[in-house]
Amino acid sequence: MEETISLQEIFEVIKKRFILILSLSVAAVIIAAVVSYLIITPTYEAKTQFIVNQNNADPMAGYNVNDIRTNVEIINTYNDIIKSPKILDIVAEELDSGLSATQLAAKLQVASGNNSQVVNVTVTDIDPEMAVQIANTTVEVFKEQIPSIMNVNNVSILSPAVLSSNPQPVNPNPMLNMAIALVVGLMAGVGLAFLLEYLDQSVKDEKDLERHLGIPVLGVVAVMKEEDVKVRNGVRKPVGVVRSEAVGSFKKEG
Repeated sequence: MEETISLQEIFEVIKKRFILILSLSVAAVIIAAVVSYLIITPTYEAKTQFIVNQNNADPMAGYNVNDIRTNVEIINTYNDIIKSPKILDIVAEELDSGLSATQLAAKLQVASGNNSQVVNVTVTDIDPEMAVQIANTTVEVFKEQIPSIMNVNNVSILSPAVLSSNPQPVNPNPMLNMAIALVVGLMAGVGLAFLLEYLDQSVKDEKDLERHLGIPVLGVVAVMKEEDVKVRNGVRKPVGVVRSEAVGSFKKEG
């Protein structure tokens, strides 16, 4: 016969192991806070945008749909060019920061929106000022070099990267990390509480005996504490309610 567990029993287990669950949750939040604030090095982002149009022989002529479609299709080509050594070697030389082209490429993210000619350059670095310098220098070098690489000479910088007065790191996010740690700690605590309850095979009351042995309990051993006994005329007599407890040395079978 399958055993079922009621909501009342679930709440009883949680209540019984509440200190354990709370301790694990608090420990998880503290660990997440320590790691977020003291161990993980914060990183900052700098973003810049530019647009590249193909060379148009007639400046008075407007662009048609095919021109725009062609520009969008070669955006990926521009992305590869920006992260190529031909561009980043010059960027590394101008910055004179000791960073190689490979290291700069690892800090760069180049993307564009769907059906958009606008290219977004995002730089991530532990120094917010250096992130701004890398982003702006990269776009400037690209603007200078792209005419000799492709038949385009119209690069417009829409928004250069700017260093804010109070830059905020994008990673780590301590509050998010602690919230996740709290949820994980609660789940681990509840899971451990039910595991300990499942592994606890001791008999705690008469109901356990009846449920696991399948026989009725005819009597229990009375347990009397010192405060339950009053000495009168040299005779120790029980006072008030006599406590009764099941013997806890029995073990559940099965």
